[in-house]
Amino acid sequence: MASTASPVSTGRAAFWPLLLCWVIVALDGFDLVVLGTVIPTLLSTKELGFDAQAATAVATAGLIGVGIGALTVGPLADRYGRRLCLLLCVTVFSLFTLAIVIAPNVFVFGLLRVLAGLALGACLPVAIAYVTDLMPGTRAGRATTLTMTGYHAGAVLTALIAMSVIPDWRILFVIGGVAGLVTVPLIRLALPEARRERTAAPRPTVRRLVERRYVTISVGVWVASFMGLLLVYGLNTWLPQLMRDAGYGSTDALGLLLTLNAGAVTGLVLAGIVADRSGTKRVAMVWFALAAVLLAILSVRMEEVTMLYAAVFVTGVFVFSAQVLVYAFITQLYPQEIRGTALGFAAGIGRLGAILGPAVTGTLVTLGLAYPGGFYVFAATALLAVAALSIIPARAPAVVTEAAPAQG
Repeated sequence: MASTASPVSTGRAAFWPLLLCWVIVALDGFDLVVLGTVIPTLLSTKELGFDAQAATAVATAGLIGVGIGALTVGPLADRYGRRLCLLLCVTVFSLFTLAIVIAPNVFVFGLLRVLAGLALGACLPVAIAYVTDLMPGTRAGRATTLTMTGYHAGAVLTALIAMSVIPDWRILFVIGGVAGLVTVPLIRLALPEARRERTAAPRPTVRRLVERRYVTISVGVWVASFMGLLLVYGLNTWLPQLMRDAGYGSTDALGLLLTLNAGAVTGLVLAGIVADRSGTKRVAMVWFALAAVLLAILSVRMEEVTMLYAAVFVTGVFVFSAQVLVYAFITQLYPQEIRGTALGFAAGIGRLGAILGPAVTGTLVTLGLAYPGGFYVFAATALLAVAALSIIPARAPAVVTEAAPAQG
């Protein structure tokens, strides 16, 4: 069976495409953190009509948009081209992010977040699918996790900027929108589209994900992705507020968010190397289990600041790279012609967890139960991800028989 060719060779020609995919993923990292950094200011000033319920609704609505985008655009990218998809999605996300600056009220703010999320939702799974096509299968884990360092580098940079500009929260959305618009012409110039060849493989459809040979795999990765993104978004959206409820100051709260994502970058580099050597499934399960233990530890208030920051850093090492290892595992379980569809659908279902995480934590904040109850919920979620991964075979038979991608 002929397969779709790799976009470019894996030598020097791969550098710019890999860097651009990293930047695109960094935009998703910006979006991950930006709302969490501005929520405390919007709640304290009640600007645009924000209160705890409105903040929860806005966080939820934006994630619904992201989830719909991931579910719908992934299959289209497999069929019509990943480069075109990335060009359009980054452009739309950037324009609507800039428009948030002039939002007159909380409703318009939330609507713009939904529209930006529709475009952003496709960016991460499509970029990962592109990178996976670019690299040899023996480096799939490392390629995925290194690309995803952009996700948390973007989050760390956003938290750093927020510490400098808050309470002027609008500047953050200006920076995010402009960064996206600058990236668009670079995508057009330096990100080649994969050459298309005729293939005997069936057309990419969601139905293929629930064929008999894939159904157990799909259910397992969907549940794991759901749980993983519940952790990622629940923590990044509400960690500053959780730490305020625990009695830490506002500066410490943002500093802990920064530390959490700095740990994530470290964890991603480590996780990819370990996964390629020891098996992605095994490492992902261990990572989620360690995340559960560390999240439970954070439920205990720590008087020693150094110990607190160290605990949050190590928690970031395992929580976020565990979720990314799910994506890396997906690239090894499905053939290339439906890889974008599989990643998009897993990310889309995972975004339901991303919606539930901030919603549940926001409800706990409203009821005054977020600390320490939120950390117990997060720990249980990580254990459910371990259970979901346990039902998946370590390798899918279909991948073993798939022809190797042609090198460009």
